[in-house]
Amino acid sequence: MTKVALITGGTSGIGLAIAHELLINGYKVAITTRNDGERQARKLSEATNGECRSYTADVGKFDLMQLIIAQIEKDLGVISVVIANAGLGHFATVDNLSVEQWDEVISTNLNGAFYTLKATLGHLKKTKGYYISISSLAGTNFFKQGAAYNASKFGVTGFTQAAMLDLREHDIKCTTIMPGSVRTDFNGNDPSEGDQGWKIQPEDIAEMVTYLLNVPARTLPSKIEVRPSKTATM
Repeated sequence: MTKVALITGGTSGIGLAIAHELLINGYKVAITTRNDGERQARKLSEATNGECRSYTADVGKFDLMQLIIAQIEKDLGVISVVIANAGLGHFATVDNLSVEQWDEVISTNLNGAFYTLKATLGHLKKTKGYYISISSLAGTNFFKQGAAYNASKFGVTGFTQAAMLDLREHDIKCTTIMPGSVRTDFNGNDPSEGDQGWKIQPEDIAEMVTYLLNVPARTLPSKIEVRPSKTATM
């Protein structure tokens, strides 16, 4: 039976690379985005000869996530792999950071990780599945002007580790991946600008997801820190 994977924030960067990797490995893939992702889903399906469908969703709204998961089950089947990848950042000193910016970061990055797991938990219990959150090295290393982002990613890291302890009793695996600098368009970065070959590539994280899904059931890498081998100045 073909397995089904859900990837939130799956139309660009890390999420897009994971979607492509899982499709070529035989998964049916559902991707979510706040915008229309149908074009990207078609491109992924055509490039991999697989089945990818897009769903418009705000991961920070639990009721909406429940509806999306029900629709995915009708369209593709029961979900066995969940990648909580959707995220955003607002970076400012605490005196300049607005309440609206704080709320948006926490809602998407932290609440979204919880809501995504909560909405798919029935599926994961049935399939003895795998939940993987994409956190960040910012989830263990704080930095100036990073109050909202640090808080959200520290939260994602802690949440996933606690969930891992809760859910392994149900034969559900939970892992958080914590990348450093990745070549994506996150926070206004242009991945085509200058020499960014020193950065982690989205495909590197996608291959790591594949590795995790193939680790023997008796073994669980529960938290993985990933950083570039070298810095830009080396």
